[in-house]
Amino acid sequence: MKELFRAIPAVDQCLEALAAADPMLAQTPRPLLRALVTDFWDARRQEIRAGHCCHAASLALKVSLPRLLEHVRSALRPRFREVLNATGVVVHTNLGRSVLAREARQAVSLAASGYSNLEMDLQSGGRGSRHTLVEDLLCRLSGAEAALAVNNNAAAVFLVLDEFCRGGEVVVSRGELVEIGGSFRIPDIMKKSGAHLCEVGTTNRTHLRDYAAAINEHTRALLRVHTSNYRIVGFHSVVPLPELAALAHEHGLPLLEDLGSGSFMDLSPFGLPGEPTVPAVLAGGADIVTFSGDKVLGGPQAGIIVGRRNAIERLKKNPLTRALRCDKLCLAALEATLRLYLDPQQARERIPTLQRITMSSEELLRRARILAGRLRKALGQSCSVTVRPDVSRVGGGAFPQYDLPTSLVCLKPLQNSTSALKNALLHTEPPLLGRLDRDCFCLDPRTLEVDQFPQVVKVLQGALLGLSGQGKNDMQRTNKIGENNKLRAQFEGLKRVINVETQCP
Repeated sequence: MKELFRAIPAVDQCLEALAAADPMLAQTPRPLLRALVTDFWDARRQEIRAGHCCHAASLALKVSLPRLLEHVRSALRPRFREVLNATGVVVHTNLGRSVLAREARQAVSLAASGYSNLEMDLQSGGRGSRHTLVEDLLCRLSGAEAALAVNNNAAAVFLVLDEFCRGGEVVVSRGELVEIGGSFRIPDIMKKSGAHLCEVGTTNRTHLRDYAAAINEHTRALLRVHTSNYRIVGFHSVVPLPELAALAHEHGLPLLEDLGSGSFMDLSPFGLPGEPTVPAVLAGGADIVTFSGDKVLGGPQAGIIVGRRNAIERLKKNPLTRALRCDKLCLAALEATLRLYLDPQQARERIPTLQRITMSSEELLRRARILAGRLRKALGQSCSVTVRPDVSRVGGGAFPQYDLPTSLVCLKPLQNSTSALKNALLHTEPPLLGRLDRDCFCLDPRTLEVDQFPQVVKVLQGALLGLSGQGKNDMQRTNKIGENNKLRAQFEGLKRVINVETQCP
């Protein structure tokens, strides 16, 4: 063991070898590289102690350099990385939700590359407000008197409840006490804001008389919550928005609406079920509406609040607004996205989320056939490739029961399991995410751009090649173990013969 430890090369030698092998590493801080080299050899020492490394020659720098180089490169990769989404979930929360439009990406780049008028009034030369950067657009698109953007919809709901309902009661239907991803629950956010929940009705049916009976001197608002990621069907009823608004205003109360994944556009002409749009909810009598910027809207993460001017002005003065405000990158992307909505046709074609949700089944089949053809040519006999109809999902809590027709490209490796392929693709550059179905690894072209197809082909080639090499190594190790067991058996037999002969008189 001491001999093996002495065979480990010096750290400085390793640093010189790394710089020669990859000149880009010269830009990496030397203390960081030194720490990574030390980590690598510490792991090898553990292998020596465990008996997994028995030959000094395998520790030579010339032999170990490829593994050391891969260890260093892997450790230096950014934690925040590009991912190829072939799952078919358009607004995928785990993958960053909506992909920004080209115009929004350009706006973010401009905001990040220099100084900007984030809080400067270019007309007067004095101090301005960041809230004005998107307020006019939000009002124009929604029909609201005033608007405010904060960092996400949970923050928007929290801010509204804190300002208007702290210390009082908020009346909400039991069927709307939702929990969405990340364990965000409406009752919990109410409690944190200092508002008290007053549940009315039952899970499946709530009537106007239920709300009316609950109103008292402690009531601060009536709240409607879009159920987002679930639906109640069958024996079910809710109070129409205009009726609930009339009741609230009769008692001098605001009607608050958490629309969740709000939209400015009616998507029913494209085959999706009708969902309340932001303008329709405001026209129906809601005083304040909150919704997300990065779901069906297709913009950056943001919580958007629109409604009556006096209410929004109160929110702007709330001390929490500063803590929850958007930064310049978010506001730049949001403004660029909202501008596209001024022309609905342009928005549908140029905002990726809308374009992918409304893509025709004919176009998806065409794309699936193109991708399948390229994969058959590139992968050869290592994998069978077929195309079949299936469904995609909008995601992000929007249209939870609605399936979007699509065409899947289905891969079945001939020498490895589909789960092994799925795991291997998590470690490619970039990682490729699909879904397992019917013992196949499936790619949905709805969430891939055509110009990403070459990347998809490349990472699949690399993953299957790696699995093939791993299989060969496993077979070699199995054969080696078999040979060792055979030699050990022969040796044990020889020992028994010697023992017998030595015991003879």
